[in-house]
Amino acid sequence: MERISVFDMLKIGIGPSSSHTLGPWRAALAFCDELKQAGVFDQTDRLLVQLYGSLSLTGEGHGTNIAIVMGLSGTDPVHVDLKKIQSIPETIKTDKILKLAGEKQVSFDYKSDIQFHNDQFLPFHSNGMRISSLTDKGEILYEATYYSIGGGFFIKEDTGNDTNKALVELPFPIDSAEDLLRYSNEHGLGIAEIVASNEAVWRSAEATELELMKIWDVMLESIYNGCHTEGELPGGLGVKRRSSEIYKKLNVNRLIYSNKEEWIKAISKERPDFQALVKWISAFAMAVNEENANFGRIVTSPTNGSAGVIPSVLAYLLAFCGREGDQQAISKFLMTAAEIGSIFKKGATISAAMGGCQAEIGVSSAMAAAALTEALGGSPEQSLMAAEIAMEHHLGLTCDPVAGLVQVPCIERNSMGAMKAITAANLALESDPKDAKVSLDKVVNTMFETAKDMHIKYKETSQGGLAAQLATQISEC
Repeated sequence: MERISVFDMLKIGIGPSSSHTLGPWRAALAFCDELKQAGVFDQTDRLLVQLYGSLSLTGEGHGTNIAIVMGLSGTDPVHVDLKKIQSIPETIKTDKILKLAGEKQVSFDYKSDIQFHNDQFLPFHSNGMRISSLTDKGEILYEATYYSIGGGFFIKEDTGNDTNKALVELPFPIDSAEDLLRYSNEHGLGIAEIVASNEAVWRSAEATELELMKIWDVMLESIYNGCHTEGELPGGLGVKRRSSEIYKKLNVNRLIYSNKEEWIKAISKERPDFQALVKWISAFAMAVNEENANFGRIVTSPTNGSAGVIPSVLAYLLAFCGREGDQQAISKFLMTAAEIGSIFKKGATISAAMGGCQAEIGVSSAMAAAALTEALGGSPEQSLMAAEIAMEHHLGLTCDPVAGLVQVPCIERNSMGAMKAITAANLALESDPKDAKVSLDKVVNTMFETAKDMHIKYKETSQGGLAAQLATQISEC
């Protein structure tokens, strides 16, 4: 199977969706490179983008059209100025010109050159897209079909391989939880230590640590921004930001800080009761996904729609479990979370368009549960048990985004996933894994079987569940 780095599972990107925004964005960037490799970049006069299946049905709500023109324009989702996410598409709409890869002007009509095929699903995956390079006479110079398979990953049709990662040989190749546990028992290593050994194949330990701190920095930034921003989210649903209101009601006027680092340190001195603690965790989780819904910069973990779970549980660890400022705890947490996520990606899916929301919130909750258990001193067996418990109680969860936006019920689900992760970790830490009846590998398999049995309308199409119930109400608005 493919070898997945921590930084494949935890990617810095732009909201609101990893499969509908980040994946298509990165595929469009790849298309620009392929045009140059094929020797037709300079001959390209026009572009045509065609979206299929779930990528079409919820594409506008998820910002797929915006993401693709940003990618075709040569911008990088990791570093792009967030203001350009609005200005570049607006300029293209007005001028009907796209600067391909930021280098060459080509004709592009935003309305007619992005086509939505709502009733057509390409064979491999429901998130299909095709981009064509054309002459001014409409002749096809080059054409490529991509599938956005969740978490910002994409594959190209003619290769069938993930285009994001080259194959490497790792000291501990892991395809299942059984593999992970076997290495742990044979070598006496914790989960994070095993992951660190694998990461050393890609980069030095110092470089890995630096990148992990960058990941946490973006996570904390999204929590901080969300908790300090009021107003209404874009998209037309009129969804009000709530994380800042929850935060204000926690009597935070006594906290003294001038930046996000001072903020989390000040919070760590709080001694909240249970009710207040739940509100803190909910505020953390919802803050991230409110930023995500606002086309903000977040960490795909493992997806954008579920990006609030891991940061909020990590913030809980640092602020309320006595680990404030503990970089080792942050590293251990993130590496463990990423490894659990990769097991789900290899054994099932992390795409809601393939598996419903169990593949997003369920997986992120399992990742956070295992990571929290590891960071609090649990054994590898207990960490895997925590991941299993968290996923077990998300099985069958559908993806039904109202109006195709990653807002209702997505934002609230992140707070629920975070609380389930913490509960699962606590249960595992107080349990003997030898008594467990269900293994993590069994629940991964079960999730995938459930995904295959789930009706397509519950897989990020906005045609079932809450989206269908509220469709009339939304159309009237």
